[in-house]
Amino acid sequence: QVQLVESGGGLVQPGGSLRLSCAASGFSFSSYAMSWYRQAPGKERELVATMSTTGGSTSYANSVKGRFTISRDNAKNTVYLHMNSLKPEDTAVYYCSAWVFKAYWGQGTQVTVSS
Repeated sequence: QVQLVESGGGLVQPGGSLRLSCAASGFSFSSYAMSWYRQAPGKERELVATMSTTGGSTSYANSVKGRFTISRDNAKNTVYLHMNSLKPEDTAVYYCSAWVFKAYWGQGTQVTVSS
């Protein structure tokens, strides 16, 4: 079965950096686009970044453009989210997602940006 397991979240000061990882299993990882979403308290889940199967195409939410970078390692079945210049408004639970005939989600990893 499809499994997505996120890691790498934590508490970071404003201006800091984090790298999130999502280990995927149960499907042909290299054949599917991968995405990162986030959900802040009291807000709807929002799409943060998406990467195509080979990494040749990416898209980002306007709020994270220039600060976040999505990448993937198809040999390791892993997708990453590199987050720089973090702001308090980036505080949220971050989820990776894959559409494999339906949407699959990981359990999420908490990112808190606070001094």
